[in-house]
Amino acid sequence: MMRIAICDDEAPTRTYLASLIRAQDRPCEVVEYASAGDCLADHRGIDLLFLDIELNAAGPDGMALARQIREQSAVTQPVIIFVTGYERYVFDAFDVGAFQYLLKPVNEEKFAQVFARAVEQIEAGRVQPQLSHALTLQSAGTSRTVPLDCIYYIESSNHKVVLHLKDGEFSCYAKIRDLEAELGDQFFRVHKGYLVNLAYVEGYSKTELTLTNGEKLLISKYKYQDFVKAYLRFVKRGAGL
Repeated sequence: MMRIAICDDEAPTRTYLASLIRAQDRPCEVVEYASAGDCLADHRGIDLLFLDIELNAAGPDGMALARQIREQSAVTQPVIIFVTGYERYVFDAFDVGAFQYLLKPVNEEKFAQVFARAVEQIEAGRVQPQLSHALTLQSAGTSRTVPLDCIYYIESSNHKVVLHLKDGEFSCYAKIRDLEAELGDQFFRVHKGYLVNLAYVEGYSKTELTLTNGEKLLISKYKYQDFVKAYLRFVKRGAGL
């Protein structure tokens, strides 16, 4: 059962969003928070978070809360949907890895569409990716074939590449730019030394990203905008959009 949270300082808004969630006929637990502090104080896992950007001025706003959540080391982080009365926040929302944003007053039909896509992403994240392609590399006279779904990221180091895998590491002589060209749009080079599997990106800021295994990697300031576009394309394609 999914655990869905609503963080908004206005009680009528929380009540309305809770009614929309329950109207989707999806088994779930709905919890409500009136402030960022209340949300952070509850250490139980959240699958989906509906978050107001302009929370009470006495504490962190929704954007600050989202950044704190993304900085946490939890292996599984919530899908975040911002609820706001102002369109100007849309680009900031993507900076903290938000899935989508809804404008107040929230339209029921739009809510249902966004909710359905969010649930698809959550369920996809619970299932181990089944990728059909593999990477074959040579090392010390032997050949090794590595399924792409086993690779978190590839690191360039001293004329070698190191594959950071689910079962350890594997290194060989190769050029990261050649692997970048071979692997296509499931991987993105976020830094001159890192080629990341987008399937395992859990969150990101303007300076670093977090993988589902908890590792954090630097994002080059020159790569950030292209990374965000590539990641959003990858997520949308995975959701069938």
